[in-house]
Amino acid sequence: MRPFVTGGAGFIGRRVVARLLERGDSVVCPVRDPDRAADLAASGAQLVQSDLSDVSALETQMRGCDAVIHVAGSYRVGIMPGERPAMWDANVGATERVLDAASAASVPRIVHVSTVNAFGNTRGAIVDETFERDLGQGFLSWYDETKLRSHEAAEERIARGVPIVIVQPGGVYGPNDHSGAGAQVRLAYEGRLPYRALEDAGLSWVHVDDLATGIVAAMDRGRIGEAYVMAGPSLRLGEAMALAARLAGRRLPALRIPTPLLRLMVPFGSLIGQPNLREVLSASDGVTYWASSAKAERELGFRARDLETGLRDTFGVG
Repeated sequence: MRPFVTGGAGFIGRRVVARLLERGDSVVCPVRDPDRAADLAASGAQLVQSDLSDVSALETQMRGCDAVIHVAGSYRVGIMPGERPAMWDANVGATERVLDAASAASVPRIVHVSTVNAFGNTRGAIVDETFERDLGQGFLSWYDETKLRSHEAAEERIARGVPIVIVQPGGVYGPNDHSGAGAQVRLAYEGRLPYRALEDAGLSWVHVDDLATGIVAAMDRGRIGEAYVMAGPSLRLGEAMALAARLAGRRLPALRIPTPLLRLMVPFGSLIGQPNLREVLSASDGVTYWASSAKAERELGFRARDLETGLRDTFGVG
């Protein structure tokens, strides 16, 4: 096959590209600066210059491709208001342009990589693809809003007959993970976690390699118009940090900062590296992003490893 993969230089995208190349596909990757993605080219991918801003140019680049996998996006929680337009364009604008270009190029299969975050706060329930969030409760973060709107953009195009399959990953972790939750778990493993906070945030943890395999399966066998959650065990952040510390033979720090104290610190968030601490709290305090991958397991053969196995791989523990 000849798939076109956006975000191929990113954390998830690199694993997807590797999976495709391993099986002999001819992968096309749009990148802002080909000179800065020489390692991607060395792996065997064909690079084309694009910042995903020009629908006509994307359409031309996609012609002759068998599939488009849209992974590119921006994931940050706690951004300042001035950064919002850029995240909106990265998550909503780019999604609309990529999907429209793929449709115009008559690409027969399009995979849009969304997120379990599109469900919002599941409030301790493990939901599935039929779940509908209550928008009257508002959004947890700007990231939350932009990812829901990009998910809706894919659904709107499905309703118009565009051949899209949606993948909704849980909390993705693995080697080279730079997410906030991933950073906390790594610090716990390394014994450098200064204090414990927001331990009751819940994720359905999925190893990046398992997700990459699942995304390729969605491209190959996913039913057009369907969404597939791809997530692993649903655990609280505190549980994940404790497991990481145990794997390294360490203990978590005794110092725990209560959430009420964090709320008092909102005006001084910059002092602890969180200039928009209010948004971080909104997206983390007791919030669960929990969902079941039963549908993907049943239809696509998706499998997510348990968290201990995944963290052993992440940190190179035998």
